[in-house]
Amino acid sequence: MITIENVTKAYGGTVVVGGVSLELPKGGVTSLIGPNGAGKSTLLSMMSRLLAPDSGAVFLDDLDVAKAPSREVARLLAVLRQENHLTVRLTVRDLVTFGRFPHSKGRPTHDDVRKVDEALGHLGLHPLADRFLDELSGGQRQRAYVAMVLAQGTDYVLLDEPLNNLDMRHAAEMMRNLRSAADELRRTVVLVVHDINAASVYSDHIVALRDGRVLAQGSPRQIMQADLIEEVFGVPIRIECVDGHLVGHHFIPPSHHLSPEGEPVSPTPPAVHESRADVATGKPARYAKQLASHLGRKVPAEPTETGHRITIAGGVCELEVHEDTSLLVLLASAPDAESLTRVQDVVGRHLVGFGARDGLVVEWSSGHRHDPA
Repeated sequence: MITIENVTKAYGGTVVVGGVSLELPKGGVTSLIGPNGAGKSTLLSMMSRLLAPDSGAVFLDDLDVAKAPSREVARLLAVLRQENHLTVRLTVRDLVTFGRFPHSKGRPTHDDVRKVDEALGHLGLHPLADRFLDELSGGQRQRAYVAMVLAQGTDYVLLDEPLNNLDMRHAAEMMRNLRSAADELRRTVVLVVHDINAASVYSDHIVALRDGRVLAQGSPRQIMQADLIEEVFGVPIRIECVDGHLVGHHFIPPSHHLSPEGEPVSPTPPAVHESRADVATGKPARYAKQLASHLGRKVPAEPTETGHRITIAGGVCELEVHEDTSLLVLLASAPDAESLTRVQDVVGRHLVGFGARDGLVVEWSSGHRHDPA
């Protein structure tokens, strides 16, 4: 576990990290997210002893990072900085071998060579092992640096923006490699990342920072909430569930849309497809809660003043409880007809299944109907 106790860092009169206290779990992947200037890289640098805090302390398990001998810290923690500059010409294998220095002291053993080969293989770098770094693309060099920190064989791996210089395919590949390092190599991976979707899909734990302070921390499901992400980044965002993962779509506010001539224009609002079903039942609140609880295990489901709101299958379904008329009203909406049909099918099928004994029937205004089996 990484324990951060009331850590502060300021430059001049500007507080960059202000009194942050955290406990980051051991094992898995933890992502630090937030806008530029949030203090993510500064916090990571203090966690790895690259930067001394003005106050507070950082512990790796029971080891005080600031007071422990360098050799002891290097055997427990490896770090990759955002900027890496070399004054000598090295091959990929040479660079990755540097990761074993805390163990080999410059005299690699057979075990060190094996660990280097494992790291090269983990990042798919064997074909490039004997190429010089200055002959590689930026993305290939980034993979080589990550292989170097994995070769160090530490329990903790800290990475400052490891997706730098990577296109979408290689960024996804890098996150899969880091996920694999956590799962298969039993490493604790902590990284700074700007891509909230990469953090959501591949992380176990997310810490959201803004203005040098922690706004929230928790699982991807807890953090990937539209109001919270908007507060963190200051932009409108829509959160959707895609293949079981929460992803965010951010967009430019309408007032900032410009015509080809550079004049402000109001964009045409997207078409919304809607459908309604009035389900007759003497237990509308019970069925609304049961449906929201079941689907909420995999997709966002939140209570509202009149019932529940479920975001699912590319659309939304509002569950309105009307005890006075013994109705559970379903209001489905989606950006297109195909998504609307999926919302209706998922909600209708589950509700009819839960209410089979009561003979519940779901008949949508669009013509779709779900009957008990």
